[in-house]
Amino acid sequence: MEPQDAAGLALIRLTGAVDALRIASGDLAAGPTLERDIGEALSEAGGSGSWPGLADALRRWRPRVPELAPDRDLATMARLGGRLIIPGDDLWPIQLADLGLHEPVCLWWRGTEQPLPEADTSVALVGSRDSTSYGASVTGDLAYTLSQKGFTVISGGAYGIDAHAHRAALAGGSDNMPTIAVMAGGVDRFYPAGNEELLRAVANQGAVLAEVPPGSAPTRYRFLQRNRLIAALSAVVVVVEARWRSGALNTAHHAETLGRAVAAVPGSVHSANSAGCHRLLREGGAVCVTDAGEVAELASPIGTGLTGEKHVEAAEHDGLTLEDLILLDALPLRSTSSIEKLCSVAGLGQEAVRAGLGRLGLLGLATSERGGWKRLKAAG
Repeated sequence: MEPQDAAGLALIRLTGAVDALRIASGDLAAGPTLERDIGEALSEAGGSGSWPGLADALRRWRPRVPELAPDRDLATMARLGGRLIIPGDDLWPIQLADLGLHEPVCLWWRGTEQPLPEADTSVALVGSRDSTSYGASVTGDLAYTLSQKGFTVISGGAYGIDAHAHRAALAGGSDNMPTIAVMAGGVDRFYPAGNEELLRAVANQGAVLAEVPPGSAPTRYRFLQRNRLIAALSAVVVVVEARWRSGALNTAHHAETLGRAVAAVPGSVHSANSAGCHRLLREGGAVCVTDAGEVAELASPIGTGLTGEKHVEAAEHDGLTLEDLILLDALPLRSTSSIEKLCSVAGLGQEAVRAGLGRLGLLGLATSERGGWKRLKAAG
């Protein structure tokens, strides 16, 4: 069945996976009681309209029965160094239970086997495929800083904002899983092809996930269904750039439905690429964010993450120049960064970076270790 096929998900929940497959393939008959129970489950899950009956669902599924080859699919995953996980596994992300009936049956996982992060340490960055230089810059700053602070950046592996988010998160490279790509097609083929090298790096350092088996094509419908997983895995969905009818708005809608925080980055009023962000802000569904600190506050409202640092800085960093503040924000807390890397992240020349590091060092805000520089935590 397709992802989020409510009738199939209800059937599995009521009968178990084994009997559900036997019913779907015609090896086991379903009685009227089961049909009524499925209708009730769909109604409780908020289904609209009348339940057409199990016969209608069986007609949808039956043409696919001859193509079933689970042993082949599992062998493909083993060859790729991946695996299949299901609810109840130690590696299953418990926050997906918030999807209720629409929780996926399983996830196909390609990458290093390690626990997926909980929702409060995960942030989704999504937006247009045809991103502008502004969108790329903002996404890079957000993803890099969030990753440095221990957040996992989640996106969809597409061109544009998605790719910038994954790439910057990998560069931030915290000890935790830096980034997760949730795919619309099978994880046996990295899509789009132009991002193959990037997605391979995501799999090596983080995880590439899908709810459809190997060999599945990334159809438009599956992209829309995939978006609910991105929202459910995250504490916050940040829309960096989006046109008026962007797919990123679909992810934001899923997040709102799940009670997740939704944020949007403002852009130029003349830019069509920011029209969707402004729409979210105007309609009241999103919080305006301009830096990683504000995103972290939404993800960790109790005061963890970046929240405490931000308020301390406001008092202790008075008098710093704008370039000093930009450089301070670019400095990592845990690892060290070279002057060349800081030039790239902060967008400053080497002379400005060297001078700024000297000032920050005298103020006790930065320190040099083994030829690199890192930020010192503010006291208090």
